Amino acid sequence: MKTLLDLENWNRKEHFLFFKQFEEPFFGLTVEIDCTKAYATAKQLGTSFFTYYLHKTMVAVNAIESFRYRIIDNAIYIFDTIDVSATIMREDHTFGFSLIEYSPDFEIFAKNTSEEIQRIQNTSGLLTREFPNNNLIHFSAVPWINFTSLSHARSFTFPDSCPKISFGKMMIGEDGKRTMSMSIHVHHGLMDGYHVAQFLDYFQELMNQ
Repeated sequence: MKTLLDLENWNRKEHFLFFKQFEEPFFGLTVEIDCTKAYATAKQLGTSFFTYYLHKTMVAVNAIESFRYRIIDNAIYIFDTIDVSATIMREDHTFGFSLIEYSPDFEIFAKNTSEEIQRIQNTSGLLTREFPNNNLIHFSAVPWINFTSLSHARSFTFPDSCPKISFGKMMIGEDGKRTMSMSIHVHHGLMDGYHVAQFLDYFQELMNQ
């Protein structure tokens, strides 16, 4: 389900009209996330750490309204729920684009994630299914690299407004603290640095629980 945003009475109308004209309307930043507690919790639960922090990411995405905005035919819609398309690696080092349905219930989300990972790993090629809606974020993990910045391949002619979130290699400090790089790219017509900060603060709070 989605609701049309009242653009005429939106306090960011001018910002949207300005940035939507850009060939590259996305801006991005990279931050360091403390994942010490989250990693320990995932291990205690006997669950995949990837699935655990992916779920925390999606809880935060769905909690921050601006991350649920999407541009459709020059209008802005607010989706009730955002799902995730994550890149899933195969044994032959290729990957496929997944579609994982979000649930606030971790056990349901973990089941959805496991089933979609298995499906991707038993197929070949990049696009192995239809993506009928754009109530998605684009998600990737680069667990081999502790990056300090990241860019994305994009077609400027494709009307894309989905946030893109990526994680890097988990690093362990001498004090045992675990950290990961997190890159976020979002459409500047839909949000600003303030909204990204809201997301990051809540995501770190979830990781610390």
